[in-house]
Amino acid sequence: MNRNHVVKLAQAHQRDLELLGVKTLELFGSVARDEAHSNSDVDFLVEFAIEPTLFDVFRVQHYLEDLLGCAVDMGTRAALKAHLREPVTEDAVRVF
Repeated sequence: MNRNHVVKLAQAHQRDLELLGVKTLELFGSVARDEAHSNSDVDFLVEFAIEPTLFDVFRVQHYLEDLLGCAVDMGTRAALKAHLREPVTEDAVRVF
């Protein structure tokens, strides 16, 4: 799976993701760097329009996993540990 494929596919489903509460979506990690392997997961930074419940977070994660056909890890910028913030944000690719 490559960066452009993931970005275009997620952008094509932006409206559905917004209906699930997603305000912004950013790709990071190996897929964002185009270094992914066949068993790589896809990493996203997500900002929700309103404070999500745990159910809301899992619903978005499962939606993305079904859409992409692979494992998805999600997090928020606020939840990033200080030592990870810079490397993650340097790799981040804005989806919407």
